Amino acid sequence: MDQETGIFGYRLLKQDGNARLGEIATPRGTIRTPAFMPVGTVATVKALYPEQVREAGADIILGNTYHLMLRPGAERIARLGGLHKFMRWDGPILTDSGGFQVMSLATIRKITEEGAQFQSHIDGSRHMLSPERSIEIQCLLGSDIQMQFDECIELPADRKEVQRAMELSLRWAERSKRAFEQQLVLGGAKPGQALFAIVQGGIDKELRQYSAKALVEMDFPGYAVGGLAVGEGHDAMVATLEEVLPHLPSDRPRYLMGVGTPQDLIESVRRGIDMFDCVMPTRNGRHGTAFTWEGRINLHNARHAEDPAPLDPKSSCPAARDYSRAYLHHLVKSGEYLGAMILSWINTCFYQDLMAAMRHAIAEGRFENWAAETKIQLVGAAPKC
Repeated sequence: MDQETGIFGYRLLKQDGNARLGEIATPRGTIRTPAFMPVGTVATVKALYPEQVREAGADIILGNTYHLMLRPGAERIARLGGLHKFMRWDGPILTDSGGFQVMSLATIRKITEEGAQFQSHIDGSRHMLSPERSIEIQCLLGSDIQMQFDECIELPADRKEVQRAMELSLRWAERSKRAFEQQLVLGGAKPGQALFAIVQGGIDKELRQYSAKALVEMDFPGYAVGGLAVGEGHDAMVATLEEVLPHLPSDRPRYLMGVGTPQDLIESVRRGIDMFDCVMPTRNGRHGTAFTWEGRINLHNARHAEDPAPLDPKSSCPAARDYSRAYLHHLVKSGEYLGAMILSWINTCFYQDLMAAMRHAIAEGRFENWAAETKIQLVGAAPKC
C-alpha cells in the first residue's frame, strides 16, 4: 500500500502507549500522522496562500461539500479540472460530506430516509443532499478522502433522538459505500481515492460502540469519530474516544472531526487518534488571537501596544519571529487585513509545529512526558491577555 501503486493505505510506524505514529499513502502524496488538516471550506484556507499552507507543514487540507455544491458548484469545479487544480493545491484533499453544515447552517431543513432537504443559507434556494448526491459531489470535486453522508445532531440531545440519528447514519453509510463503489465502476471515483465511515452516537457508550462495530463490519478504509465538539465538553469528548477507539481496527486511520484546541489534540492523540481538522487556527487569527508555545495571546490587549518582543521566538513561522507584538497589536486594533493574514499564518504554523512535535515524541518513545510538559506550558500559561 504505497503511493507508487496508486493504492490508499495506512502504515503504523511506531506506537507509544496508545499514541500512533504513521503514514497514509495516497496517489497525491503521503500524509504523516498524527496530522492536522487546515480547513479550506470554500477552496481556500482563509487568509493564506496555498504555498504558505504547504510550507507550514500541512500534508493535506479539507474542503466542504455543502459550501462548494452551493458556490461555485461541484459540476463547475469538475469542468475546470477538479478542486486540486481549481485552488492550486497538489497534495491530498479530504472533503466532508456536508451533513454537519446542513445541521448548523441551512435555514430550513427536513431530514428523511432519503436525505436532507434544505434551503441554502446563501440565497434560499432549495436542495436535496442524499448519500448518493454527497458522494457524487465529492467525486466531481476529485477529493482523495471522501466522507460518508451522516446526520450530525447538536448535544445535549435526548437518547432516542441520538439513537435515531445514529441508526439513520448507519443506513446512509451503506448507501454511501454503494454509491462510491458505483462511482469507481463508472469512473467518477479514481483508484487510490478512499471513503471513510463516521461513528455517531453522541456521548452514549452503548450507541457509540454499536455504531463503531456496525461500521467496521462494512469494511471502510478509514474511520472517523463525528458528532463531538458540538457542545458536550472536553471531558465527555475524551471519555467517548476511550469507549470508541478500542472497537476500531488498528490498521486503518482514525479521524476526529472538527477538533480542536491544542489540549484536545494532545489528549486525542494520546488515546489513538491520527487525523484532525478545525477552523480554530485561522478563525482565531482573524479575530486577533495567536497560538504560541507560551499559550494563547490576545493581541487586542493594550499591554502589547509598546512591546517590541517577537510574538513567538520558538515558532517555525518567520512572521512570529520577526514582527513585534506592538506591530501585531496595531494591525489588529486598526482592523487591517494584514493582521488577520499574519496571525492566520502564525496559527497554521503553530498547529503544524504541534503535530510535528507529537510525531517526534512518539518516534522517540517519550510521548507521555512530552504531553505532560507541553500541557503545562500551553494550558498552564493560557490564555495570555
